[in-house]
Amino acid sequence: MRIGEVAARAGVGIQTLRYYERRGLLPKAHRHPSGYREYETLTVRLVRFIKRAQDLGFTLNEISDLIRLRENDRRRSSEVRALATAKLEDIEVKINRLSAMRRALRVLVEECACEVSAPSCPIIEVLDNSSEQPAGVGAEV
Repeated sequence: MRIGEVAARAGVGIQTLRYYERRGLLPKAHRHPSGYREYETLTVRLVRFIKRAQDLGFTLNEISDLIRLRENDRRRSSEVRALATAKLEDIEVKINRLSAMRRALRVLVEECACEVSAPSCPIIEVLDNSSEQPAGVGAEV
């Protein structure tokens, strides 16, 4: 299959396939003398695997590890589970950080009296002055 067909079937752009190949996520495609890349049919399945892993938050480096495990008939499920558990913990940390950011921004918005013409703005002041932070701003983020 040519690169355009693989891209269309996998739901990605041609540049994405080239990037995955450069990163080593996809095996090097066979090159015709004309320069066209020729991919195996199974490449579509692999690209979909990569995209689903990305949708779950895995980085390309982590996906590389998952691909190695996917291709290893002697893999242990515990290895895959360990990668998934680490990703889940990473997501939990990010959710906690985002929640702290939301709380801090909510405090700033509630303190803002934008309806009134005032020369001062608490949001700008907090962003401009790193030494003064309302509760929930900075330390938890």
